[in-house]
Amino acid sequence: MTVSATKAPVVEGLVVEGLHKRYGDHTAVDGVSFALAPGSSLAIVGESGSGKTTTVRMLVGLERPDGGTVRLDGRDRSTRPRGRAERLARAREIQMVFQDPYLSLDPRITVSGCLDEVLRLHTGLDGTARATRVAELLDQVGLGAREAAALPRGLSGGQRQRVAIARALAVEPRVLVLDEAVAALDVSIQAQILELLGAIRRDSGIGYLFVTHDLAVVRHIADEVMVLKSGQVVESGPTSRVLETPQHAYTRLLLDSVPRRGGFPAAR
Repeated sequence: MTVSATKAPVVEGLVVEGLHKRYGDHTAVDGVSFALAPGSSLAIVGESGSGKTTTVRMLVGLERPDGGTVRLDGRDRSTRPRGRAERLARAREIQMVFQDPYLSLDPRITVSGCLDEVLRLHTGLDGTARATRVAELLDQVGLGAREAAALPRGLSGGQRQRVAIARALAVEPRVLVLDEAVAALDVSIQAQILELLGAIRRDSGIGYLFVTHDLAVVRHIADEVMVLKSGQVVESGPTSRVLETPQHAYTRLLLDSVPRRGGFPAAR
């Protein structure tokens, strides 16, 4: 009698297990594991040097892990990509928005040119279709024809970050990594960008990994929180539980550093 093997179901979303990264004698990431379901949002928090940026750089392929696995919808992203096509496919799956959009945008190219360049690289759209798509992306992030014709230096910090978000969305990623994406903006502009990101997630079903040292913005963007200290996860769980009844002393320390004006109650 022939027995057929039962195929294991593919787990949807981003699944990270036992991620490790060392630089010489320094362990930057030590056994980090988490999962991000489609359409959900996870905040990775910790002070500078906690390992949060190294973790997400491994997810997008800017760093190679020394150990552990990264899977998206069951596909292993931990190994070296086999050729240009696979490298581009992985880039489309997970996109990253950095803290300083001025440094990540080419100062010589207009906003529309920046978005058109991404579409030419990753899609088979012709010129007319690309122009239509550029207009759609700009409208999605609250920008218009004036901003489309501008160079990055002609835009405000908040407008540049909107362009960076539009560029990331151009390839319709499954996951958007936001590395301190509102840290360089003033409070009023932060609120606008967070509101924009919330609307995009509701409309598109994209998953967010929001990397920050600032717990004051976490409640507004994340369903769950993971706290990193010295490259290790010290606490994780639903945002409301972690912020209101933290279990680890380091999490309480981070909460105690949040300004209290209209913010969180002191965690004890």
